[in-house]
Amino acid sequence: MGWNSWDCFGTTVTEDEVLANAEFMAAHLAPHGWDTVVVDIQWYEPAAKAGGYNDGAALVLDAFGRQLPALNRFPSAADGKGFAPLAEKIHALGLKFGLHIMRGIPRQAVRDRLPVAGTPFTADQVADTGSVCDWNTDNFGLDHGHPGAQAYYDSQLALFAEWGVDFVKADDMLGPYFTSEIAAYQDAIGKSGRDMVLSLSPGRVLSLAHLEHLRSNAQMWRVSDDLWDKWDDVEAQFARMARWAPHQQPGAWADADMLPVGRIAHRAERGPERLTRLTPDEQRTMMTLWCMARSPLMLGCDLPSSPPETLELLTNTDLLDVLKASRNNHELLRDGELVAWAAESTTTADRFVALFNTGDVPLEAALPLGDLGLGENASWGAWSAVEAWSGEDVRAGTAAPGSDLPGSDLPGSDLPGGGLHCTVPPHGVRFFRFSPSTRY
Repeated sequence: MGWNSWDCFGTTVTEDEVLANAEFMAAHLAPHGWDTVVVDIQWYEPAAKAGGYNDGAALVLDAFGRQLPALNRFPSAADGKGFAPLAEKIHALGLKFGLHIMRGIPRQAVRDRLPVAGTPFTADQVADTGSVCDWNTDNFGLDHGHPGAQAYYDSQLALFAEWGVDFVKADDMLGPYFTSEIAAYQDAIGKSGRDMVLSLSPGRVLSLAHLEHLRSNAQMWRVSDDLWDKWDDVEAQFARMARWAPHQQPGAWADADMLPVGRIAHRAERGPERLTRLTPDEQRTMMTLWCMARSPLMLGCDLPSSPPETLELLTNTDLLDVLKASRNNHELLRDGELVAWAAESTTTADRFVALFNTGDVPLEAALPLGDLGLGENASWGAWSAVEAWSGEDVRAGTAAPGSDLPGSDLPGSDLPGGGLHCTVPPHGVRFFRFSPSTRY
């Protein structure tokens, strides 16, 4: 759970902006489990701009072709200190520090035939100049048939370890799937002597055929290309996360991508500065699906300038309980525009149920409790429920006056065990925490 500079600041984030978001996280979100701050792409590009990349950009590199922070944006990196001073400040806040890196070796290092640290080889000898990213011109891939290729990654991760890096987002790894690059990168982390989380991107058309390799070589992997603040991007994740959720396990997480909530796009790749274009219902749907599927959560907004509603969205206790302590998370059914998910708490006897409406008009959902993963003979005599987003409490089949939640005198009483009958708003969700009624 953390923050990443990409959705708000694109390639241009500054040290002051990173620290402002880290300080906000430490003060308001860390008690809820948010703990990581990540500087995204091109922190080594002094002329980085909003809305795209500079082809053939002049990068800041050391004598061994390793990227260094651009001093015009990260002044504390002066005198060869790199990200160590910034990482120290973030660690002092009780948070972890992460950065983004592209697959391979800088083309600039290849052009200049810079030496690979600790070897007799040069960058042009270890590069695979036929392996290029289709959206960024900074790097070539590495020729992993050459011993200097692994040595380059070893030296890069050794530098990151010196800086105090805790999290590495390695990009251009999954679309297509670069088996050797991924394994080499994890090997370099292992040699670095520092525990670092490896997150892989961008996840285009990622197949379960790679599951065991991913589990062996990374802790997080994206299952889609970049997700932005539009409903179509959110809706497309339902099918992907239904595929990946049954395979989630500690230390090996399928990632549904960043959360474009709050105020984004100060200087981003896409669009002008704005509050997220996702409606409140769409934001709740996104958060609920990500948590029910146990996807990592990474924020893309500028936290200090985001509205209070964003903070409320990110600190819902019941929702975060699903993310942190649940099992058997899976899609129960998909019937037209109704999608239902269920999960079980690992710390209590509680169960979680989410009913989603992917359609454009309100949807009336009516389901027997037995269809919600609560047991074949489930009834309101055995269960109580709280709706997490509204906070409304339903006990032993009763509901507040005017509520559309299940009750003996409300629609749904003709369903087995009383059933669950509620209205789900367009692109919205009703999210319930069920508890054995003896709890009361």
